[in-house]
Formats: sequence, structure tokens, C-alpha cells
Amino acid sequence: MKIAQVAVQLYTVRDFCKTAPDLAQTLKKVRAIGYQAVQISGVGPIPEAEIVAMLKAEGLTCCATHEGNILTEPLKVVERLRKLGCRYTAYPYPGGVKLETLDDVKNLAKQLNASGKILADAGQVLTYHNHNIEFRKFGGHVMLDVLFEETNPAYLQGEPDTFWVQYGGGSPEAWCRKLAGRLPLLHLKDYGVTADNKHTFAEIGNGNLDWKAIVKAAEKSGCEWYIVEQDSCPGNPFDSLKMSFDYLKGQICT
Repeated sequence: MKIAQVAVQLYTVRDFCKTAPDLAQTLKKVRAIGYQAVQISGVGPIPEAEIVAMLKAEGLTCCATHEGNILTEPLKVVERLRKLGCRYTAYPYPGGVKLETLDDVKNLAKQLNASGKILADAGQVLTYHNHNIEFRKFGGHVMLDVLFEETNPAYLQGEPDTFWVQYGGGSPEAWCRKLAGRLPLLHLKDYGVTADNKHTFAEIGNGNLDWKAIVKAAEKSGCEWYIVEQDSCPGNPFDSLKMSFDYLKGQICT
């Protein structure tokens, strides 16, 4: 993994991305830390042309987005990605989707496959971002396995989230291996445990995940972008992003 492949998921600093002036300052801070790319998510209603201009001003790349309307409005997603000059997006969460049976899961897979084909025809790539809900079992079948088994790799690839894989009872390293050739994006999020025995989001290197093993597996599977995300931070999220960047640059990147 090269440091140029390490990006920021802007959801981490979503409270500082609500307006165009806020976003401009956020991108400046992200670039000053050393990041060279961002994933667009959690950003306010800012026109794509303005976002592109801000990214260009800071020398940043938009490596991916999250789009909640991918199942219902895939053509709008295609157009948004074109405007942003971005190839990758991810379906972020199955909110409002019925997931009570194995057939329900297969139906979601069918919808993802259909939307993914529309993106693929436009030269774009749909990925799936998991939380822990995807580790529910239906008749012995893990939901996340079903989603990938029931879809065409040409139409759906992976954006596994290391924290949520661990929280769901899976192995981040094993999932990176499992998605070989189907892993353009990886969310880097460390898993910590508090003094009162609760899980917590942690800066990369401040939790319990084996990052050398995870990154090695991801590299072998062809990962292109390693995207740092922290759903909540103990203090200033920019400080947390710097801690994660410094750890990756000093301990993991080659």
C-alpha cells in the first residue's frame, strides 16, 4: 500500500462539510494532514461542480462516493459520478429494505445487480459497504455471502468495513482474501474496547485489528483505495484523522 492510496471518508468530518465554505476548509485541513484523496459522503447539498473545483484547488482526488439512491435512481448516480469525475461508488446501508428471509436478501442482491449493470455500462463500479447487519444468518447463510454469491462480479464489488466485519463476527483479513479481484475499496476503521467493556471506534493503530495482515490480504486481492473512516471520535475528528494517517504512513505504507 502506497500513501497515495490512502483516502479520507468525509463522513468522519460530516459536521464540517454542511456548506460550501465549510467543505472548502475541511478539504484544506485534510490535505494539510497529508491525504491525497477523499470519499464523498456526509456532505451537504453542494453542486458537484463546486466540489470538483474545491478538490482541484487542494490537489485532492475523489476516489469514491456513497449513494443512498442507487437502487431507485441509478441513472442519477451515473450522472453524479460523471460530474465528480469519479468511477467508484458504494451502496452504504440497506435502510428501508425488507430483510426478514433469505428470499428478501436475494431480492436485494437482484436489485443491486440491476443497478450495478447500469453503472457498469457507463464505465463505473458499484460496491457494497457493510455494517454488522450483513452478518445475520438466514438458513445458515450469512447475508453478506449471499449478496456476493447472487450478484455478478462485473456489477457488484466490495467495500468491506473492517470495524463492522469484526463487530459482526467476521474476519477483516479473511474477507479481504474472499473478495480477491472484487475489492477496489476498503474502509479502514479500528476496533477498540473501552474500560466498561464496550466496543468503540478507534484511530488506526489504536485498536485491536492486525493492520499488517489486513493490508497484505487486501493488496493481494487488488485493492486500489484504502479509505480511513471513524464514525465517532473522542475529540477533534481532524486530530483522529491525523493519528490514523501518521500510523499508516509510518507503520504500514511502503
